[in-house]
Amino acid sequence: MSKKNKPDKSGFVFSTDPNFRFEEEPQEVHETLPPNQQKLKVRLDTKQRAGKAVTLVDNFIGKEADVEELGKSLKNFCGTGGSVKDMQIIIQGDQREKVLQWLVKNGFKSTKKI
Repeated sequence: MSKKNKPDKSGFVFSTDPNFRFEEEPQEVHETLPPNQQKLKVRLDTKQRAGKAVTLVDNFIGKEADVEELGKSLKNFCGTGGSVKDMQIIIQGDQREKVLQWLVKNGFKSTKKI
């Protein structure tokens, strides 16, 4: 999809008006909090995943690049796949104990398992 036809939050994809411009919505960029101030939540989820279990890590406050790096480290430690979407880390399988162990070991002391 080209930049010209990229949808915005209102759902507009295309306009026949030659003077139409998409209004870029300002995105909030939070400074990344240090690990000891992050209050992450680790939980198991199976919704919308055909019964497959995934481990979710929520409530990360910071930049997109930092959450991507944390997700990569967690996937590497668990030895499994996953992704990062909407500031939420998704790890394949029930990896709650491993993820919690890694987070506490690396300074995320306020992490809770739900």
